[in-house]
Amino acid sequence: MITKAIISGGGTGGHIFPAIAIADEIKRRNPDAEILFVGAEGKMEMEKVPAAGYEIKALPIAGFQRKFAWSNFALPFKIIGSMIKARRIVKKFRPEVTVGVGGYASGPTIKAATMIGVPSMVQEQNSFPGKTNKILSKSVQKICVAYDGLERFFPQEKIVLTGNPTRREMVSIEGKEAEGYKFYDFDPNKKTVLIIGGSLGARTLNESVVANLEKLKESGVQVLWQCGKLYHDKLENELKNTDLGDIKMVQFITRMDLAYAIADVVISRAGAISISELCLIAKPTILVPSPNVSEDHQTKNAMALVNKDAAVLVKDVEAKEKMVDEVLSLLLDSTKCDALKKNIASLGKPDATASIVDELEKLKK
Repeated sequence: MITKAIISGGGTGGHIFPAIAIADEIKRRNPDAEILFVGAEGKMEMEKVPAAGYEIKALPIAGFQRKFAWSNFALPFKIIGSMIKARRIVKKFRPEVTVGVGGYASGPTIKAATMIGVPSMVQEQNSFPGKTNKILSKSVQKICVAYDGLERFFPQEKIVLTGNPTRREMVSIEGKEAEGYKFYDFDPNKKTVLIIGGSLGARTLNESVVANLEKLKESGVQVLWQCGKLYHDKLENELKNTDLGDIKMVQFITRMDLAYAIADVVISRAGAISISELCLIAKPTILVPSPNVSEDHQTKNAMALVNKDAAVLVKDVEAKEKMVDEVLSLLLDSTKCDALKKNIASLGKPDATASIVDELEKLKK
């Protein structure tokens, strides 16, 4: 049983929410466990982690900008400062174990922990690892992964295939349909499409909806459209005089379990955590991978499902023309929907979070 742990990383929901899921599982097993998060100044984790009830410390770390930026000249000093601060945090808190989930802050934190002998693990969500986890893989004891074939990047003897951690409350959808229709003020007799582009939003998905508003309205389906924080105000202003019919646009979905419960088809980016959740809720899914990610890893994530007939792929560059037609076609094809549901369900790993914490407990001295 773990009594003290540091969890580090963040930058995006795809890193933060798995970290919170791991923390929740540690607390479920030992309510008295002390858990400290370490994140990057100004990043999303500084808001989301305290909202989940955990303490977080910030490092002055940042990433390298590929385009010319004056901030790049300060980067070496930020790295050194972050290493010094991370070492102080680890020494003062004295964790039994540390976990890195990817993102800028996990580099200095896990490096500092391993340098003073704290047993450490990284959790890699994607089919193509991030740079931070690749570097840390040399010094940690365990690497929990969600995809096969990562021995190309990590020492094989350290790899454990666990799946990605998901928050229980997000994927517990059984028997929640009636509550979901009421919560979102939707008609249970109509087909429902759920469009999710991540907490910040996805420009291509938003543009594809706007370009096909009339087609969606005429189809008679209802749409729960999460447009994201970055795009909400602009879209609200752009569409303020437009009759959206049964299309409900929201900035952020607070009850994802209810949204999943009422969805007949889901349209989503192909982030690793989104895919892990979709495998557990087992709904027909259309994936539109983002091209704006390192090593095109979202396409690799998506193809792991598409190659097993567990999801439909729409390329980002073709989304405006094809995304809405694809979803309307799928809603009319019950045989295809049933096959997709069966195949995606077979890929779900409901015990992933527990398996990761099991591995963490084995590391404890």
